[in-house]
Amino acid sequence: MGDVPQSSTPQHVAVIMDGNGRWAESRGLPRKAGHRAGAESVREAADACLDLGIKFLTLYAFSSENWNRPEKEIDALMKLLEQFLKSKGKEFAKKNVRLRTIGRTQMLPDSCRAQLDKVKADTANNTALTVILALSYGSREELTDATQRIAQKVASGQLAPEDISQETVASHLDTADFPDPDLLIRTSGELRLSNFLLWQLSYAEFFISQKNWPDFHKSDFHEAVKNYSGRHRRFGRV
Repeated sequence: MGDVPQSSTPQHVAVIMDGNGRWAESRGLPRKAGHRAGAESVREAADACLDLGIKFLTLYAFSSENWNRPEKEIDALMKLLEQFLKSKGKEFAKKNVRLRTIGRTQMLPDSCRAQLDKVKADTANNTALTVILALSYGSREELTDATQRIAQKVASGQLAPEDISQETVASHLDTADFPDPDLLIRTSGELRLSNFLLWQLSYAEFFISQKNWPDFHKSDFHEAVKNYSGRHRRFGRV
């Protein structure tokens, strides 16, 4: 969308992709059909980022709390993830998109992790856009893990407690290699963070869409960015 000024375009957009199940249920379809439809919206979001010159896109794909869902739904989600990686991996490579992950991915099934590692390796040198999948991710778990790593350095004498800064904490998070998100998009009208990037979203702008994620298309993503471009970010200043 050409009327979004480049200078006002966020560098990093994070998305809580909500409403797949509701989208399916409203159509009398099984929940897995909603997750399958939601995968297409992921492609549209990535394409929108490429259109706009956005460099980082973080997608909340599977939370640490999602492991509490029925086993049948989890199995369907893991199979869908594997299929998505197989089908989109080549597309990412062609479009110069790099894939990265955050979260406790060691908890994923072996076949998923193998496919994930393959796509990450195949796209490692791509530069147009970095898509970051939050998988088996929870921000409280991330902060706990980071605190433990910092505590280990203090205990071993590598770090003095008085030298711990915000930069120290940030450098021990899963997102240490990425800038903080400028814009958070959440679909399905929900108004909560759901244990997602609690540290990193401290100064992000929020855009809430009433649409379920499978109905959130490239034009909606453009609208969210255009809305963001009209805001004045003060970061605590006047």
